[in-house]
Amino acid sequence: MKVAVFFGSKSDTDTMKKVAPVLAQFGVEYQAYIISAHRNGALLRQTIAKVEQDGCEVIIAGAGLSAALPGVIASETVLPVVGVPLECVTSVSNGLAGMDALLSIVQMPPKIPVATVGINNAANAAFLAVEILAVKYPELKIKLQDYRKKMSEEMTTEGGMGVIL
Repeated sequence: MKVAVFFGSKSDTDTMKKVAPVLAQFGVEYQAYIISAHRNGALLRQTIAKVEQDGCEVIIAGAGLSAALPGVIASETVLPVVGVPLECVTSVSNGLAGMDALLSIVQMPPKIPVATVGINNAANAAFLAVEILAVKYPELKIKLQDYRKKMSEEMTTEGGMGVIL
């Protein structure tokens, strides 16, 4: 069970590192790469080929501004790609708070889909990757079911039902 994580800039690290604890919790191996779709397309294509050859089964790709990275990756592979729209945190931020990236990723052309999670929600991308892998790996499906059951029980014991404000 392997996931590849891509993001286009070192400034995206703080958001994208939220993938790591989720994947680790479920025992899913991952490798992370910082490669710009715009600035180094040849390296990106080589790296996609490498992760496919290494047995990667799902790709998570975070991108801000034009958010081309997830779509470019999806155009180069048939592996499922989960896009994480990122709010630009650099000095070139356009004030759109990640909405530009969100819309760019969800509006992929027909027949080249990218699954998309909420803005800056790299952890949810990891959970989605685990769900995708759980279709193939029964032991992972059991871990995910146990996790959800525990989460539900914790919500119930914390008074998540019938709370009066």
